[in-house]
Amino acid sequence: MNTDHVHPAELAALRTAFEADAPLGWDRVHAFEAEHGIVLPEPYRTFVAEISDGSYAGPPDYGLVPLAELPDDGREADGERCLAEPFPLTEAWVWEEDDRPEEELEPLLDQVFGHGSIVLGTDGCGMDWHLVVTGPHRGHIWHITGEGALPFGAEFGFTTAEPGFAGWVAHWAANKPWFDAPEDESGAA
Repeated sequence: MNTDHVHPAELAALRTAFEADAPLGWDRVHAFEAEHGIVLPEPYRTFVAEISDGSYAGPPDYGLVPLAELPDDGREADGERCLAEPFPLTEAWVWEEDDRPEEELEPLLDQVFGHGSIVLGTDGCGMDWHLVVTGPHRGHIWHITGEGALPFGAEFGFTTAEPGFAGWVAHWAANKPWFDAPEDESGAA
């Protein structure tokens, strides 16, 4: 997964998956990046600049939201998002099962929800898809819910999809369920 240069085949697949509709343009992408002190990972960066800044068709179920917006589901932002601060996770975490006290978990959760990622969209009920823009998982997609967070891509289990934005979109465009990895005999993915 190359997050610094867009691969022509990935860009062609993105153009096929979406109707070109109101891209943001390079000037506005550069302004957003300068404002937040980041460089968006490819191929999302070129997608937003040249193909489409959001899509009602999806992915996910309720559509791809425009750059740096939150899904239109009545919720308010839970605080200041700091995109330049690294996204803190590198492996799945189910905080609902974490035994640490709430006062210890709360600052960590604030970072998961507010640092180093942009929200791509929602499957409803607070089940959001994030694109990591800073940190070790830059370019990866994460599914973040009220209960926990997990990275998306075959290398992490749970799915057969390629990692990153292009893999996430290709999986959606092929009408595959998000979590389609075969279970082993123990019942684990």
